[in-house]
Amino acid sequence: MYKFFKRIMDFIFALLLGIILFIPMIFIAIAIKIDSKGPVFFKQDRVGKNGKIFKIYKFRTMVANNEVNSQDKITKVGFFLRKTSLDELGQIINILKGQMSFIGPRAWLSEYYEHMTDEQKHRYDVLPGISGLAQVHGKNNITIVDRINFDLFYIHHLSFFLDIKIFFLTIKALFSKNANVEGKNRINNEIDDLIQYNLAHDNNSVPVVN
Repeated sequence: MYKFFKRIMDFIFALLLGIILFIPMIFIAIAIKIDSKGPVFFKQDRVGKNGKIFKIYKFRTMVANNEVNSQDKITKVGFFLRKTSLDELGQIINILKGQMSFIGPRAWLSEYYEHMTDEQKHRYDVLPGISGLAQVHGKNNITIVDRINFDLFYIHHLSFFLDIKIFFLTIKALFSKNANVEGKNRINNEIDDLIQYNLAHDNNSVPVVN
């Protein structure tokens, strides 16, 4: 029942937020176009609920011709958008389409999914979120395995009160000085770490979160 209620609330809040932030998002779009050539939105395949692939929308923060295997080339406007997490506002589109939620495990690239154990893949039992338990407990400052375990804890303890707690912790995290940077080098290193961990461990534990 809560999952059904959560989906309704996600849609209502996404619609209201889209209306309230429509003008600011127009200004963001204009700033992106002035700063560098290319589309306003960055679209990329991500893994969603039950392993289904979908296109995620974010405000573009890198130059349009940034090659997949090249060094990240973040624009001036893009750095500000990542620093303030405003680039995430594009995901309102995904929430309205029923592909994402406000709260849930992050939507990751398929390379992560391909190297997870069956237990770890349970993080995909719910819709991915803009913010989640792992984000408010360290974001990119904790290991990939710790983030997966936080996501599994969320899955096993999914509730309205846990979502509310994550919401307020997200507001607090927005004032963090750490930019939201998901560079290619970090992603490749995390995938290597995940592979090595799963080769060496039987990953069936879920952390206790206070």
